[in-house]
This record gives sequence, structure tokens and C-alpha cells, in this order.
Amino acid sequence: MHYVSTRGHTAQQNFSEILLGGLAPDGGLYLPQCYPQVTADELNAWRTFSYAELALAVLKKFASDIPEADLKAICDKTYTGEVYRNTRPEQDAAQITPLRVLTDADGKSLLLQALSNGPTLAFKDMAMQLLGNLFEYTLAKHDAELNIFGATSGDTGSAAEYAMRGKKGIRVFMLSPHKKMSAFQTAQMFSLQDPNIYNIAVDGVFDDCQDMVKAVSNDLEYKSRQKIGTVNSINWARVVAQVVYYFRGYLSATSNNQQKVSFTVPSGNFGNICAGHIARMMGLPIDKLVVATNENDVLDEFFRTGVYRVRKSAETWHTTSPSMDISKASNFERFIFDLLDGDAARVAALFKKVETEGGFDLSGGPGSDGDEFKKIAHFGFESGKSVHADRLTTIRQVEKNYGITVDTHTADGIKVALEHLQTGVPMIVLETALPAKFNETIQEALGRDAERPAGFENIEALPQRFIVMDTDVVKMKAFIAEHTGL
Repeated sequence: MHYVSTRGHTAQQNFSEILLGGLAPDGGLYLPQCYPQVTADELNAWRTFSYAELALAVLKKFASDIPEADLKAICDKTYTGEVYRNTRPEQDAAQITPLRVLTDADGKSLLLQALSNGPTLAFKDMAMQLLGNLFEYTLAKHDAELNIFGATSGDTGSAAEYAMRGKKGIRVFMLSPHKKMSAFQTAQMFSLQDPNIYNIAVDGVFDDCQDMVKAVSNDLEYKSRQKIGTVNSINWARVVAQVVYYFRGYLSATSNNQQKVSFTVPSGNFGNICAGHIARMMGLPIDKLVVATNENDVLDEFFRTGVYRVRKSAETWHTTSPSMDISKASNFERFIFDLLDGDAARVAALFKKVETEGGFDLSGGPGSDGDEFKKIAHFGFESGKSVHADRLTTIRQVEKNYGITVDTHTADGIKVALEHLQTGVPMIVLETALPAKFNETIQEALGRDAERPAGFENIEALPQRFIVMDTDVVKMKAFIAEHTGL
């Protein structure tokens, strides 16, 4: 399996070679030359697999350069009941990502797939724990080191830091928007005292943080000298690890391969639902992929109109589902590459236009950049939007009807999913985090605190270690260099 850039860089590389690097040299994102296919016989065999076995079956299709025995050991080490602990008594922790039926009326089925049983109580752990073990394995083989430079709107940062803390040869420099995460999210990151973890609060929004990561990654000489890698979803290994739970969700919700399911995914940076798109391209019987956004509705606007219009920092709303407060979706480029039939030159031109003009238009209307919007249905995408009042209503309704407390992002997903239910097609909503991470809104919705798993009772009271910086790439590079000694 070899990989190519969405913008045309032609040097073929294998999985291990792109694992540590993030962006391609031309600023594009890596994709496999072709998506490996999953047969009906394979799907049937996978129905009895544990999560670790399923992860191995999917990952070895993409990481053929890693010996299968080594990859198996990494998956077995990652996906255990001890790592993905049971946070709900009624769930079997050994399932890793169990399903719960929320409603099944008039032939319409809505299910919730739990993805937040990991160390930081968010779905990012599903991929990040694997990524940490893959990094450690690869670095040890080459006696090398890696300086991870990433950006987070809330959950990626803590998941990355918990996965990388104490790992030999790895340092983490994580940017986050200053005072724009929940109190729990902030404490979860900033309370870490490990010497290889550096938390940097940026005086801006998430998109400013993400732009700085891309600027550093595009400085190829600096990136090489400082051994810069990334854990954001621009990293291909992170996305492909997320593909696994789409297969698990499908296999758990169906009894045969003739049945289709749909997924609704709370979306900001397009990484989570991009994994669903990849699973569908591999042959998983997915009917619809429903993008659920919050007030920052760039993606909803595109899937309704064909116009991709990114917002400036001042136009990006700070909401009660802050992990989705993103107005420039990095992983969207991977889908556009497929939408344009792999035309890398057009992809490069369109995303150059994003940087210079703020977006592009594929609606086919006067003055548009193309008419590919008519092909959207072929890929199964639909979308919807949820705002603060919707979140409060959904949290209250789910609590009343099912005795379940959901976080704000999952509430966005449920609200939009209910608008896209179809008779005979189960709809799986991907849970994104436990409600304790967004206690301020749970209090507003339900008049009480969210339940906290053991070990997180007083996390906000722990000492915090971080620095505040402005959006100056030169100063950021100097800070990294100072603390790596390279």
C-alpha cells in the first residue's frame, strides 16, 4: 500500500514513512493510491472479532509494511478493557464501543455508539492511544525522536497528551485557544506535569492554532531539523484508526451484510466523519453519512449548497459544543479529492483559493468553480445544524426518555439524526465525549452536575502548567527550538 498527496506530490511512500510526518511536502494530505476493499466474506468473519482483532484486520490493509505480528501486538496492547474502562454499569467494557438503542418506533431505529470510554473520556482516545503506541514502536526501531506539534479545540489535546505522556523520544507541543475550552477540558490538559508535555494557550480561536500548525509543517527545512510530527486528524494514521469503529458499529447493529446503516457524526474538522467516508469507500454498507454541525456551520452550508466558505476568526462562534468551534475543516480536502475523481491539480487550486479568497463554489451556478455538487448524493452525505437551544432541549429529552445524560456535541448529533431517520435503516449516532467534560451546560439543561468517573472528581482544582502566546509563527518556532535543543 502506497500513499499520494491530495495536491499531487508523486513520491510514493508507505504507511511507516507518512506516520510521523503529517502534511505532505506540497501541503496536501496523504491518501492511499486506492482504497482497499472489504469482501462480504471478510465482513461475516469479522462479526465474531474482538475490537483488537477487528482493528488488526482493518489496519493491516493500510499498513502492509509493518509485520503483522508487530501490528497485532500493538492492537492487543491498545484495545483492552483496562484502557477503555467501563464507565457505565450496564455496558460491557470488553466491547470497547457498545451500542445502545435510544428509539425504535415505526420501523425507525436510532442508536448511540459509545466512543468515550478511554482515558480522557472522549472519542479521540480511540485513535490516539493507537497512535501513541505506533509512534513508540516506529521511533524505537530507528532510535529516533519526535516533536509532536498539534492544535486542539478541546479533546484532541488531552487525548494526545495522555497517549504520549512519558513515552520515550516524544515531546508534545499542544496549542489550544485561550479561555475557549470548557473548565474540565482545560484542567485535563493543563494539569499534566510530565516534562515532555508543553501546553500553549493561543490568544485566538482554534483555526488560528490550526493555521500555525500548518505553517510550521509547511516549512520543510524547519520541520526536518526539529523532527516535527502531528497528531491532528491531518495525520493519516489517526484517521484510519477511526475507520475501525465504523465497522464495529455496523457489525453490532446488523445481523447480515444485506442491511445498510447510516451514521450521524458531530463534525468540526471533518476527521471523524472522513473516517466514515473511507469505510464506505472500502465497501462497508453505509447508506447515509450525516454531518451535524453547531453554530459554526461551514460544513452544513457546503452539503446543502455546494459552497465552501470558511469564516475568519472574528466570525467563529464560541459555543457550548466547543470542540466543533471550527470554521476551516482540514480533513475536508480528502473528501474533495475523491469528489473530484483524484484531480490533484484542481484540489490544489481550490484550496489555494481557500487561502486567498476564503472558499470555493462547486454548486454549478454562475461563476462557480465547478458543478460537482450534483455528485454529493453518490457519496451519501447529508447535513444539519444544531444550536445552543437545541442542545439544551435534546439533553433534557434524552435524559427524560432514556435515563441517559449526553454531552453537548452528542446532543448536536442526536438532534440532527432525528431529522434524517429512515424506515428500515438503523441510524447510529457517534458519541463524542462524556457529559462531565461540559458540566456548565449540563447544569443549565438539567439543574444538576454531570456524573464524573472515578479519578476526575476534583480535576479543576489541580495545579495547571501552561503558557500564553499570541499568533506569531516565528515566536512559536523559537519556543519549540528552545525546548527541543535541536
